[in-house]
Amino acid sequence: MSTTNGSNGASVNGASATASTRRRSGKKIRVAIVGVGNCASSLVQGRYYYEDAKVEDKVPGLMHVELGGYHVRDIEFVAAFDIDKNKVGKDLSEAIYTKPNNTYVFQQVKKLDVPVERGMTHDGLGKYLSQIIEKAPGPTADIVGILKERQVDVMVSYLPVGSEQATKWYVEQALKAGVGFVNAIPVFIGREPYWQRRFAEEGLPVIGDDIKSQVGATISHRVLTRLFMDRGVRLDRTYQLNFGGNTDFLNMLERERLESKKISKTNAVTSMLDYDMDPDNVHVGPSDHVPWLEDRKWCYIRMEGTTYGDVPLNAELKLEVWDSPNSAGVITDAVRCLKLGLDRGLKGTLVAPSSYFMKSPPVQIHDDVAFNRVEAFIRGEDNETLVGTENLTKAQLKKLASTSPAPVKKAAAAAR
Repeated sequence: MSTTNGSNGASVNGASATASTRRRSGKKIRVAIVGVGNCASSLVQGRYYYEDAKVEDKVPGLMHVELGGYHVRDIEFVAAFDIDKNKVGKDLSEAIYTKPNNTYVFQQVKKLDVPVERGMTHDGLGKYLSQIIEKAPGPTADIVGILKERQVDVMVSYLPVGSEQATKWYVEQALKAGVGFVNAIPVFIGREPYWQRRFAEEGLPVIGDDIKSQVGATISHRVLTRLFMDRGVRLDRTYQLNFGGNTDFLNMLERERLESKKISKTNAVTSMLDYDMDPDNVHVGPSDHVPWLEDRKWCYIRMEGTTYGDVPLNAELKLEVWDSPNSAGVITDAVRCLKLGLDRGLKGTLVAPSSYFMKSPPVQIHDDVAFNRVEAFIRGEDNETLVGTENLTKAQLKKLASTSPAPVKKAAAAAR
């Protein structure tokens, strides 16, 4: 693990910030979006919906209107990539409302003069999505060239679930261009030592993987699971069933694309327990596509436990949300935290932001602890990173989850 001194930004090993890092320091955050779907639509809408928010305002879904010196309006969208014929070539402000996007419209965005460029396909277009999306003609744009030319700071990946090869391809473009990366989907990048090492070698930060919603199925299930744990109720069996009408749920009808998603959502829940559960007693994952729900998601959670005297206790919850706006504020905070990482010359996976914002971070931290650690990160007091050389065991990672930055550093050093 690596830390930096919060007071002056100097790294522990004495390395100074690179020239590219110094160039990044500024009042704006230049963002490139990969995948102009519903989530991108909500992210862009939210930036303009809250551009005039006062610093002291309490905005639902944001940790702060101004985070580490960056206001919501300091985010600038300067590049966007997609493969949909109906979106490529359009201005981003128009593409975010183009079908099959079907999320809640809460802000009309004026023209941004940011054309949607033709992206790379690889495995990003699955069996069911290919029935409603026609791939744009022509070659893939020069992604690295665009990122460099527009001086992009942060790339946000909103690729479809199951886009393993496409995600890794875009990560390589970000690394070549010297761009930080926020991985909003369940392809494992930020949690994997190989990619932690690759980002560290380029002197870049990454936050991942798989964005949590503000109050979604995963965070609700996590909190209930921890409640059972804290109150001494043994969790015996549980399921989480999800239905939605957006292209994400349509894409996930292709069960072969679901492996990483199920792992991500399941681990996010079971990591709240201090004991292992039989995998047969845990079912967490998407269940079906219901077109008339549009971008709404309905979630059903059931938990069966045992209390004092071996008496059964059962709990059920139904949650209804608009899926994409539910995570847009979280991504807005993640983007700003990643920019702080760039400003400070941090490299590798940012531990605290990844643990709070993502379902599958490298270290699963209880959400209340993770929240406090992100606040410390914003203040410059908790700059923990993973650079891919730590070789921490599962037991060590579980122990690190509730420790403060200083003990974490010592434990990591002892593990080398």
